[in-house]
Amino acid sequence: MSKVVDIRKADDPRGVIHRAVHLLAEGELVAFPTETVYVVAAHGLHTKAVQKLQSLGNGAAELSYPLVIKGVQEALDYVPAMPSLGRKLARRCWPGPVTIAFDVSQGEGLLEALPPVTHAAVAPQGQVQLRVPAHEALLDVLRLIPAPLVMLSETLPDEPARITATDVLDRFSNDIGLILDDGACRYGQPSTVIRVADDQWNMVQPGVVTEIMMGRLASEIYVFVCTGNTCRSPMAECLFRKLLSEKLQCTEDDLSDRGFVVTSAGVAAATGAPASLEAVEVSGRRGIDLRSHSSQPLNVRLLDQADRIFTMTRGHLDSILAMCPEASGRVNLLSRGNEDISDPIGGGIREYERCEQEIEQNIRSILETIDVK
Repeated sequence: MSKVVDIRKADDPRGVIHRAVHLLAEGELVAFPTETVYVVAAHGLHTKAVQKLQSLGNGAAELSYPLVIKGVQEALDYVPAMPSLGRKLARRCWPGPVTIAFDVSQGEGLLEALPPVTHAAVAPQGQVQLRVPAHEALLDVLRLIPAPLVMLSETLPDEPARITATDVLDRFSNDIGLILDDGACRYGQPSTVIRVADDQWNMVQPGVVTEIMMGRLASEIYVFVCTGNTCRSPMAECLFRKLLSEKLQCTEDDLSDRGFVVTSAGVAAATGAPASLEAVEVSGRRGIDLRSHSSQPLNVRLLDQADRIFTMTRGHLDSILAMCPEASGRVNLLSRGNEDISDPIGGGIREYERCEQEIEQNIRSILETIDVK
């Protein structure tokens, strides 16, 4: 009979995690809660454990065995030629209820370092599925082992989803060394599975994240950055949105459906401050209403999400790189001449007009590089 441990009531939660790590290293299977369903996993370097995991699927040929990894950086170890769209979706979806399948070539990345049995299970026909569940217990285990986990498919033929620890116990009572119980899973349905190839994605298996939601996650996100997010960056954000919608011949509300999300932030911004009165007045002359603008501080999460980041000054750019070095290939000065766009605050309405004209000139140059689909 499998041992069930309620991690919510454990006197020593860290001890439970170490017990799970020990059992995985010994070749036992361990069941973990995730945000979707309970999953059964084996140590990726333990051949007999992976074979035992495969036996739980009763030999169903269509079953998948995703690799459970820590995050985007580890994903690149296994799929070094990951398309740019794959990197974008991995940044936005992980940790979370999305499994991403990638095509892989022989000899590519750390897949070749896995035992033959594991390699055959996780990369059949030249494709590997990667999963980063959003549950701290499983992520804690991954931080303590030197290899990814191999996971039994979240869906088994003719079987209901494993939503509780009891569901796992009823189905695999004598096959699993340890079941970590954290109550019912948040979503209670399997993760969405998509395949990314040649910078295109398609739905393999519906799940928590709908096709419409995936389309929005695949959007191009543009972020304009200044200091306080009350003058330059909100003017740039709203002017870019207006001119982009004109280029695409759609309404601004339709931009997300056309694959574009536009926002702004400040490196030293407060939360919820309105746009300056001068910015509201100057933008209003263009039919742009900044009265509802609410400032937001720039953070690492937003930088991770962004595809293209435009800053008003070199100082803003340096602040971003200090905060998030991984954004280096996605951040540029807004000025096409690599000059600072100075802060108009305190300079009166004419200074705001000059600033808006400078912003518009550079935005129009950026828009010329965007292909209309």
